[in-house]
Amino acid sequence: MLHNIMAEFLGTALMILFGVGVHCDEVLNKTKYRGSGHLFAITTWGFGITVVLFVFGGVCLNPAMALAQAILGMISWKCFIPYCVAEFLGALCGACIVYVMYADHFKASEGVVDPVAIRNIFSTNPNIRNLPRNFFVEAFATFVFLSSVLGIAHTSEEILPIGVGILVWAVGMGLGGPTGFAMNQARDLGPRLAYTLLPIQNKTDNDWQYGLLVPGIAPFVGAVCAAVFAKGFLGM
Repeated sequence: MLHNIMAEFLGTALMILFGVGVHCDEVLNKTKYRGSGHLFAITTWGFGITVVLFVFGGVCLNPAMALAQAILGMISWKCFIPYCVAEFLGALCGACIVYVMYADHFKASEGVVDPVAIRNIFSTNPNIRNLPRNFFVEAFATFVFLSSVLGIAHTSEEILPIGVGILVWAVGMGLGGPTGFAMNQARDLGPRLAYTLLPIQNKTDNDWQYGLLVPGIAPFVGAVCAAVFAKGFLGM
């Protein structure tokens, strides 16, 4: 179990290195790839998660996925909380490492880049704030994402890393516009806490109300629905 917990920690940290790193590239002043756009970012997320799955195997990387797998009996319930803690800490650690890598660019962005854009490097936030609809979007996107991951694992496990990478790309492009498609408590809340703790100048409000409600709770709703679908329709 300890090995699995470490894999969740390291895998989630590596995922965040790619994900938060690409947002630093896209947003911060004087990076090589500033202004590359959402296609650049979403593609990097997809490729990054593929790499993580090749390196660490069938890790959850996501408390919502851990919940779905526990409901389906794919992991023991005693693993659920340790996995969630490891994933959250891995995301926090990964975000802090990215900050160290881009510290000069954060400094070069002071007074140049909108503080909200800098906050959004770390966490997801909607451009149009409508909490009930934002909650639905995150829950439904998580349902689609986790159901699809479980389906790929059920029918084509040998291509799981590539399949999940393509899936992240497709979900991000098709469903990510309203909220930024967190679909993962660790991915959002770990870096969101890092933004709170790190010595970034001119910080804006971190919007914990949104963070705890939408990317914090909605993915669990999607996970329960995905587990029911996987068991009732996919026969898992």
